[in-house]
Amino acid sequence: MGFYAKYIFPHILEYVMSSSILAACRKDTLSDTKGKILEIGFGTGMNLPYYPEHVQRITCVDANIHMHSKAEKRLKSCAIKVDYYPVNAESLPFSDHTFDTVVSTFTLCSINDIHRALSEIVRVLRPNGRFFFAEHGLSPDYKVQKWQHRLNPINKVLSCGCNLNRNIKELLESCNLKIVKLDRFYLEKIPKIFGYMYKGIAIKNSG
Repeated sequence: MGFYAKYIFPHILEYVMSSSILAACRKDTLSDTKGKILEIGFGTGMNLPYYPEHVQRITCVDANIHMHSKAEKRLKSCAIKVDYYPVNAESLPFSDHTFDTVVSTFTLCSINDIHRALSEIVRVLRPNGRFFFAEHGLSPDYKVQKWQHRLNPINKVLSCGCNLNRNIKELLESCNLKIVKLDRFYLEKIPKIFGYMYKGIAIKNSG
């Protein structure tokens, strides 16, 4: 991990992801989370204020420890106990069927081996467990898609691996997840190439 990823990008991400537009999206995504919870890509702890009051403890993973160091202020002011693991989502250090709930917000775009990570999420979910997600990705608009594909290589460099053009719905369905709720929309006041959202809930496909 280079100097930019360690010391510069965490500050950029903190600024961008603290937008009030994204806060409403986080709150809505997390409103029905419960049970034993795993958060993928904890980052700087942006989701902490939006978990329901009954949530007292979560487990989180994030390979970038420099992101986690910026979360200290939020952790100190939050009643939720956080068990942090500095690992990536492709190799989760948990037994099968450990969690009732897995959460991912603005994270699936930047995971290198996304299929492996989603398979790991399915593995650690308990039967009838739910995966809550809010992710930006590939737009259905051809003109927007064209620019997403065109600018993706540059964006990946500047944003430490963030992809603009992942079809989140297709990815989830390809990894034995059944989507039971899905909202797709453009975020307001954000360029369309960055702001097409997939927000919803998926469960293990028992078929």
